[in-house]
Amino acid sequence: MLDLPNTSTINGNAIRWGKQGDGAPLVAIHGTPFSSQVWRRIVPHLTSCFTVYYFDLAGYGLSEMREGQDISLAVQNKVLAALCREWELERPHVLAHDFGGATALRAYYLNGLRYASLTIFDAVALAPWGSPFVQHVRRHEAAFSGMPDYMHRALLKAYLQTAAHNPLPEDAMDIYCAPWLGPVGQPAFYRQIAQMDQCYTDEVQVSYGRLDCQVNVLWGERDDWIPLEKGERLASLISDRPCVPVAEAGHLVQEDRPEAIVAAMLALAGAVR
Repeated sequence: MLDLPNTSTINGNAIRWGKQGDGAPLVAIHGTPFSSQVWRRIVPHLTSCFTVYYFDLAGYGLSEMREGQDISLAVQNKVLAALCREWELERPHVLAHDFGGATALRAYYLNGLRYASLTIFDAVALAPWGSPFVQHVRRHEAAFSGMPDYMHRALLKAYLQTAAHNPLPEDAMDIYCAPWLGPVGQPAFYRQIAQMDQCYTDEVQVSYGRLDCQVNVLWGERDDWIPLEKGERLASLISDRPCVPVAEAGHLVQEDRPEAIVAAMLALAGAVR
């Protein structure tokens, strides 16, 4: 498990974060409905090349969860920009997944953040997105938030499994479920789904163009949430390199093929030395 010993208050939200390593700064941004623990099998392999900063998005993981909280994509890029200022990072390398990808792109286009490089995979970036399940929860958030615990646990586990191509090990399932259980976690889970809105990616999609840094796009070949074709299109818009498909990986590449992410980042480290 990654340690997140630090807390920063940003826009009224308590954000938990940690860092490890010795080298060029690298900011790792997780997606939904996960936490920074998606990097627990990746960060230890990167610490000889990078100082890795990782954090739980507002309303996720160990970061603050509360009723009435805005944890939409409209907030997450502001959290990222504020953390980079606090960490005094001017052009960090960035590793971003899912909503983390949307957050990194919004911060680049809306907040003026600049990166030494961007490695982005299975990102929420291009319309349309939002599964039938997401749309249903958005219409009935209160009903889902009040479900009996055993029903919520069963639904949560089934939903998490659809992110991975291979069966999630029991310990991984427990890690990803933990923040979303109990009287605080359960409503927080449906709160973040209810606040998923394509308008926040539409806002920046019209501006997509080649970034002023190296951009590497990876994508799970078996991603049932966001198909590979979206990754290929995204790469054509923001990178001068083609999308790299990751075999035998679904949306949650960090569990299906963590070595593919490690290899990409180590190759990047070697190229920039």
